[in-house]
Amino acid sequence: MKIQRLLIFIYVFLLMTLALCFVMLSKRPDFMAYAADGTLGEAKTEAGSETESGSNANKSNGKEVLTVGVPMDRCPLFYIDVDSNEIVGIGADLMRYVGEEAGYEVVLRQIEEGNLKDALDNSTYDVILPFGSAITSTSGHNSVVTENLFQTPFTLVTLKQDEVPPLDSLKVGMLKSLGGGADTVRQLYPGIEITMYDTMADCVKALRDDKVDALLHNSYVWSYVLQKPSYSDLEVQPEAMFSMDFRAGVRDTVNGREVVERLNAGISKLTDTRRQAVILDYTSRDLYRYDLSDFLYRYGISILLVFLLFIALIIIAIQRVRAVRRENERKLQQMINQDHLTGALSMTGFRKKAAQLIHDNPDTPYLLAFVNIKNFKFINDSLGRRAGDDLLRFWVAETMKTLSDREAMGRVGADHFVVLRISGGEDRLRRDDEEVIGSVRNYFLDRGKENLVLVSGGLYVLTSEDYRHVDVDHMLDLASMAERKIRDKQGDGYEFYNPDQWDKGKHVADVISQLPKALKEGEIQVWYQPQVDYATGEITGGEALCRWKHGKIGWIPPGSFIPILEDAGMIYDLDHYVWETACKDLKRWIDMGIHRSVSVNVSRCDIREDRDLPELFSEMVKRYDVPPELFHIEITETAYADNSEMLIRTTERLRELGFQVEMDDFGSGYSSLHMLKEVPVDRIKLDLRFLTDTGDQEKGRIIIGYMIRMVDSLGMKIITEGVETREQADFLRSQGSTEMQGYFFYKPMPVIEFEDLGSK
Repeated sequence: MKIQRLLIFIYVFLLMTLALCFVMLSKRPDFMAYAADGTLGEAKTEAGSETESGSNANKSNGKEVLTVGVPMDRCPLFYIDVDSNEIVGIGADLMRYVGEEAGYEVVLRQIEEGNLKDALDNSTYDVILPFGSAITSTSGHNSVVTENLFQTPFTLVTLKQDEVPPLDSLKVGMLKSLGGGADTVRQLYPGIEITMYDTMADCVKALRDDKVDALLHNSYVWSYVLQKPSYSDLEVQPEAMFSMDFRAGVRDTVNGREVVERLNAGISKLTDTRRQAVILDYTSRDLYRYDLSDFLYRYGISILLVFLLFIALIIIAIQRVRAVRRENERKLQQMINQDHLTGALSMTGFRKKAAQLIHDNPDTPYLLAFVNIKNFKFINDSLGRRAGDDLLRFWVAETMKTLSDREAMGRVGADHFVVLRISGGEDRLRRDDEEVIGSVRNYFLDRGKENLVLVSGGLYVLTSEDYRHVDVDHMLDLASMAERKIRDKQGDGYEFYNPDQWDKGKHVADVISQLPKALKEGEIQVWYQPQVDYATGEITGGEALCRWKHGKIGWIPPGSFIPILEDAGMIYDLDHYVWETACKDLKRWIDMGIHRSVSVNVSRCDIREDRDLPELFSEMVKRYDVPPELFHIEITETAYADNSEMLIRTTERLRELGFQVEMDDFGSGYSSLHMLKEVPVDRIKLDLRFLTDTGDQEKGRIIIGYMIRMVDSLGMKIITEGVETREQADFLRSQGSTEMQGYFFYKPMPVIEFEDLGSK
């Protein structure tokens, strides 16, 4: 009974609390004052009628009245204060100040048109705000704009965890009221595709329906809009931020130009300190007001389940709302990751992105470049700070054109920049020097000024340790040390911190980039090492091996390029070429009356779930009319140990299709006996390392003898590779193994020499 009474008491108490909450909310004068997309709610109707007859021909208090039309869907730039019922905000306050300095009494009026282009055709407005640049009205009239009141950062918003494509290939959603701004964005990024929507809700729906990649709006407006709970799946992308001007505009008439000229005089008196004070004032205010739909969005399901639980969740919601607000404030702080002057990453942003790229791309050869303008102070002193800023922006813009999404550029400070670049060998380095650094060097010369820009750079090539333990600051220090060498020499150019690592990386890049050309132009040759029956002296077959004769540097050892291609995931291209060539040679030998088998190697990288090797080999031998039993396929023992299940399936299928499958390098790994039990193969290729000069030779012979008898008992054939002496050959023959391969008999040889062996 006591528990029941307690539950009844709690239930009644919560009911009373709920009723009290609704009463208090309904009496708040600012409840539903703003919608979550920045538009006005109930308080909207009275404010815009403040001046229906605004014209600068009217006088008020001895001053000309200037009617300024503003959109009301972008709080905190413009909104109606619920206490004074006046239009206020960052843009509103700055415009009032500029107008006062220009001798006007500014009256702000909400534009009724859907966008600024339509508003330009309405003569009841003397001036329209805001414009990024001059635009053409809907009826085709040109406009003229004032100087910039302040820089407004524009930021992309995406669904959380979405990656943002480059701006030049982006599909963006914008509000129709931002039509003028959209024209400016198209000028900045010609490849961008912009779709206009009536409301922010329409924009968000298009984003969630994958009709656009991102939404674009003023960052200050985003700080307000994203506080809406139902938009919690959206996030700001600070690395995709850029700035646009905030200007007043009017139709291009004589009177319009006079107004712009007077306003420009007022803008010239607007100090940076005042701008920042106004921006800080409004961005630090708590402007967002949650309406009933926000609460229902969060807790509607709970209401349907149980009324008591709904009340409890209301209390939790207050804390949740505060957390969402703090999270959005944190996202705004992330804008510090972007350098506002140049558009490059800030040092903080670069550290984060560089570390992430290195972590996500452990097989990509990277280098870090630390670059400095040696005579930047002289440029600032002689040509002015604006010229220096233009140079820095130019440098970043030219560099960004050459960067992929796996590369990054940051501004360390002043005239120092750092670039994480994929190492592309000497050719890539030369192109960067010509296309980017060369353009920077000649920046002022190309503009008619006798000032050569001196650039010094330090290059640090990442080592394997850098990928295991990513320390961007340490890499920067080393690249900076290399740059200092050039600077101290009073020279211009670049210096490597670790030239040996650069040479190694260059060799890797050269091998990877030149393989397609080598395959196409016949630099890759297929040689054969004969396999013999020691008892009869007959050549029974040969192992297909590849050799690379480079057009410029000559023969490249297989041990130099095969591991590189395996690491780069390109060994399949080389192996496929060898398989195809071996099939052609087999067909030619059959036509010549020479019948011998060919063994081809299959790398562990060649066998994948998405690649049907048995079917590929089957089609290949059918195409060249070669019996599959003459086409032996060698797979190393260690490959079976790495991925035994898939390799066993592949082996079984190959044998079903008539191919002979060999286990290569048997005895070199640690799972030999286990592999013999599990893997269905036709022939074992025995590694002869047990008979090398090291270790107990007698024990080695005993092991080899038992291996031969064991393989024979299992019903498999055996061939021994690496036979180098007559003593080894005689021993193997005495143990019952007569098929051999090694330097004692033949070294690998070109195909013509291998064919000639058959005619002797």
